[in-house]
Amino acid sequence: MGAGHSHPPAPAGHAGGKYRRKLAIAFGLIFTFFFVELVYGLLADSLALISDAGHMAADVVALGAALAATKIATRKDTTGRRTFGSYRAEVFASGLTVLIMLGVSAYVVIEALSRIGSDPEVSSTPMIVVGGLGLLINVVVMLMLRSGADESLNVKGAYFEVVADTAGSVGVIAAGILIATTGQPWWDTVVALAIGVFVAVRAVILGRQVLAVLGQHVPDGMPIDEVAGKLAAIPGVTDVHDLHVWVLTSGMNVATAHLVGDNTDDLPRILDDARTILRRDYQIEHATLQVERTAARECHEVDW
Repeated sequence: MGAGHSHPPAPAGHAGGKYRRKLAIAFGLIFTFFFVELVYGLLADSLALISDAGHMAADVVALGAALAATKIATRKDTTGRRTFGSYRAEVFASGLTVLIMLGVSAYVVIEALSRIGSDPEVSSTPMIVVGGLGLLINVVVMLMLRSGADESLNVKGAYFEVVADTAGSVGVIAAGILIATTGQPWWDTVVALAIGVFVAVRAVILGRQVLAVLGQHVPDGMPIDEVAGKLAAIPGVTDVHDLHVWVLTSGMNVATAHLVGDNTDDLPRILDDARTILRRDYQIEHATLQVERTAARECHEVDW
């Protein structure tokens, strides 16, 4: 019987850590502008501007959580109890982002509905000017984080926040222009309501991805039957069972499997071939494999 596992160096497998500096710059920009937008939103009595400021506050928390998570994820475990390290901190940070986005969305929608039928005095000029500045900052931050969103769920959470806030800034500018040209302040409420719905939709999309990771689903786009087939096709392998593949954190896929060989002398080669296939074809750097001469009866159960 042979068993083996492989461990990549932490920085190589940790996708979110590469974007820590960009996250820090984004945090500084959003944090600074949040106060500007909130003050002018209150002065203009613009729900659209206030809702966008509230969403920027959510950005601040989300970016701060993302930054903290990238730091925690690479911290060495001193307790001896976290055998997978702290990489899941990034996933929890993304989950926090989802809750914040849903909270902001609920507040904006409720506030917008409460304004229906009222006729608030809304100043359009601050909406256009501040909304324009917010749009500029959001576009800069969005471009900074765009590449990282494809690699890290943590960065994707921050990126989704900024994308939603960019749409919010566009909505604020549009509401300001419509109020200035039509003299109808209810445009402010309509745009605020649209911002709230848009944020909620993005939160649900991200939330499903977070739950998939926490539920230890097969990585998105990975054909698990194909993985099993390639392992079974290794010369000398007669059976593959107890195959499990899941995501530890973004950029770090993990697998376990039992392989049965028909010749004791082939077991070391089978182990090496299986590791190579998982690493080369499916980017699974951490694989714990057991190669055995005869399948144990209890190993055939794959219901859990």
